[in-house]
Amino acid sequence: MTVVLLEALSFGLGRLADAAASLGRRLVLFTGDRSIYRHELRSSPVEVVDVDTFDANACTTALSRVSDLAGLISSTDTWAIPGARLAADFGLPGPPVEAVRTLRDKARVRQLLHARGLSRGTAVDASAALTDFPLVVKDSAGTSSRDVSLVHSAEELRAVLSSAGPLKGRLIAEPFLAGPVYSAETLTWAGQTRLLGVSSRQLSREFRFREESAAFPVAFGDKDSEVLRAWVAEVLAVAGHERGFAHVEFVLTGAGPELVEINARIGGALVGEALCRSLGTNVYEAMVQMALGARPALLDSPVPGGPAVAFSLIYPARPGRLRGWSGLDALSAYPGDPEWYPTAAAGDTITALPDQRACTGLVLVHGDTAELAAHRALAAAASIHPLID
Repeated sequence: MTVVLLEALSFGLGRLADAAASLGRRLVLFTGDRSIYRHELRSSPVEVVDVDTFDANACTTALSRVSDLAGLISSTDTWAIPGARLAADFGLPGPPVEAVRTLRDKARVRQLLHARGLSRGTAVDASAALTDFPLVVKDSAGTSSRDVSLVHSAEELRAVLSSAGPLKGRLIAEPFLAGPVYSAETLTWAGQTRLLGVSSRQLSREFRFREESAAFPVAFGDKDSEVLRAWVAEVLAVAGHERGFAHVEFVLTGAGPELVEINARIGGALVGEALCRSLGTNVYEAMVQMALGARPALLDSPVPGGPAVAFSLIYPARPGRLRGWSGLDALSAYPGDPEWYPTAAAGDTITALPDQRACTGLVLVHGDTAELAAHRALAAAASIHPLID
């Protein structure tokens, strides 16, 4: 029987292929751009079907040709709603379309939480007459930290509104939250949520919201851990997330955790790989099990554990054409068994720097703790330099 993957995150195909095989299923990737997965397709035994995944009719036709279709996985933000629709149309297990639609609307989620006392502020249309600065202005359905701005005045807000490009949703404004940023990595089934751990998040100073590095699992005390477990479970329940992985970004303010956004999927970049290594199990098996309509074993089973993991994203200093990288041959000299995961290739053009689209690759390392792994990742990353024409 076949499980179809409607696009995917840049990394994780190999883990998904192994998971499907261990459950006796065939995995097929539907994609409109194979180059996104070039690193993983070099070593992952995944069958690929080339289809315009932005075309619902084309996807429907391609799915109709899969005679033993048993499940559909849609693990990205962009294809979350189309994936839920297709699963419903084909009678496959999956989350309700309306629940996914709500989770993809950052303003709606904020408003729901505010109404339940889980968010001190709400979200409003950015074009409203606003005075309570500073504010974060962002795309209500944005991804990869695109179109996110911190504004301190009405003049700055007008500048952001006038320069906004094509959006996936609409520009909304939310209160700015002061404190370090983390991500709760969770798994939910039938409304029951397991907190798998928390990732740290380092953001750039220059571009404010661009992600630079992450480490997993962050060590919290027993009391703080219990507070986070209860908080994230309630947040997901109020937002309507009843099944699947979630990557819940939050700021740990002086008054406790405050939501940044909910990504109703496994974390991007190398978060999924970090989960597999640190928990000592292939967490993607849960993704396949849920696509087949089965309760994921990971929700209840103990995990053997493994090393802490950290990764750093490598950005160029300026836009231009990528020739390659210097410093990769020196990675083996650094502690933590560094590994290189390219997201770009020589000849690619980097057009803008403010968000994760400018990332050219990631370096991943191990450590006994997330803190030690983070230090190692930063040291190794400092040796790698994208070469730009």
